[in-house]
Amino acid sequence: MRGLRVDWFLQAIPGMGVTKVERLLTELGIRPTARLGGLRIRQRTALRVQVVRLFRHYLPHLRGTLLVLVGPTAVGKGTIVSWITQNYPEFVLSVSATTRKPRRGEREGEHYYFVAESEFDRLITAGELLEWATVHESHRYGTPQAPVEDLLDQGKNVILEIDIQGARSVAKRVHGALRVFVAPPSFEELERRLAQRGTEDGTEREVRLRTAVSELAAQDECDFVVINSVVEHAGQSIVDLVFGSTHQTASKE
Repeated sequence: MRGLRVDWFLQAIPGMGVTKVERLLTELGIRPTARLGGLRIRQRTALRVQVVRLFRHYLPHLRGTLLVLVGPTAVGKGTIVSWITQNYPEFVLSVSATTRKPRRGEREGEHYYFVAESEFDRLITAGELLEWATVHESHRYGTPQAPVEDLLDQGKNVILEIDIQGARSVAKRVHGALRVFVAPPSFEELERRLAQRGTEDGTEREVRLRTAVSELAAQDECDFVVINSVVEHAGQSIVDLVFGSTHQTASKE
């Protein structure tokens, strides 16, 4: 595959003739005779994005990938998600419901749906949550199922930023979900990031660090592990995993 010419590869896509291929490669700055394995990283990434878009155009029933992003507190999952959604519009973050109070800068309906305990109970009873869990021995988090299914059917790659408990539930209920564990470079760095965040007191930080130990021990349950040393590198690695996975398949309808 790495030795295949780029123009031949693109011409194999339904609906892509010679003229369309030449126009696309000119826009991307790629020689038609270039080999897939010889492309620079930026060219390869740009080509991959265009190929996914082409398949979505010519195969409108192509369903998106459910990306389950797991990792301990303060590892930088939220920052990675922001980088991905800002650079790749095909990715959207599923908005979770939670019983905890908003942190500084968090907005209702954008970062979370902040609900009362009684409303969370209603969501569980009504079967409206894809998964839910009690996190850090206090607050509950859950993923509303209907919006996720709608986005996947639209061909969007939907990101769930959840804990390991939630990931286990999703694995049981959703076939083909891609689970990626985001790990810190070291536990000491995780402690530093948590302290620097400054949103928890000493007691709560200890609880979160104890939870982090058990979460790190469970990382092998996920399909892939990505170390977050540099946000851009970690984000790009995760995007490449989604675009390179076989999880994205056409609907049989």
